[in-house]
Amino acid sequence: MDQRSGCIGIGVVVGALALIALLLGWPQYRVYSQRLAGEAALAEAQSSRQVAILEARAKKESAISLAEAEVIRAQGAAKANQILQNSLGGPEGYLRYLQIQALEDSKASLIYVPTEAGLPVTEARRLDAAK
Repeated sequence: MDQRSGCIGIGVVVGALALIALLLGWPQYRVYSQRLAGEAALAEAQSSRQVAILEARAKKESAISLAEAEVIRAQGAAKANQILQNSLGGPEGYLRYLQIQALEDSKASLIYVPTEAGLPVTEARRLDAAK
């Protein structure tokens, strides 16, 4: 029984040493684990920030390109309108042309045309005669 009690004694000593090591090492491990978690969170935050910055830059570049395209389109339309206006005898001719285009596109069966005073000719007499 001496050998057996010696093994038990060694087991108790080893268990006690393991418990002491665990009690002393656990706080150190928690600090280490929290430091690693903090570093991981910081790296993720920095990565997310960089992604947000790159997305914002892409939106800015896209907006600049769209604005430039709109300016180019507007300049082309202005030149086309100027050519049309000049070929139709000035602004009055161009406005008359636009009016004719609007009348052609209209599906109305009754159209009022402004007179010299800018007032439409009314059809009051025609409507009274139909009654």
